[in-house]
Amino acid sequence: MSTIITFFVAPDDRSAAATLASGPGGGARESLSVGNFDPEEAVVEWECLLAGGSFTDLVDAGEPRIVAGQDDDGCVVFALSPRLSAALADADRSRLRDAATSWAAQQAEDGEAIDPDTAAAVVGDLADLVSRARRQGRAVYCWVA
Repeated sequence: MSTIITFFVAPDDRSAAATLASGPGGGARESLSVGNFDPEEAVVEWECLLAGGSFTDLVDAGEPRIVAGQDDDGCVVFALSPRLSAALADADRSRLRDAATSWAAQQAEDGEAIDPDTAAAVVGDLADLVSRARRQGRAVYCWVA
């Protein structure tokens, strides 16, 4: 799997959707580029780990919410749910590390190895991005190519 994943801050869905063709790039947007995993699955898993609920229920509820593109091997932009954003912003470092460690273990069970320290860095850095976005009254989205 080779996937480009960039989490980024935008004021609204329309602004986020405008990044579909070329990505959020540039210094105008706060962003976090991370490595090779399925981000749509990951955000649902993180929400389950940090805020509770079942994976199936979240997917059935339409999470993550696609704002642009199709999930058919093309680029896609999706929004982090308000519930996940709140959980990330409110969690302390220990809680974030525990969730990341659990996520890494789940990935390993599925045959996708993610180093627990790398997982903790991804989740921790995303929590920092979400916290900054919330202070600005903005949301966090993910661009995948």
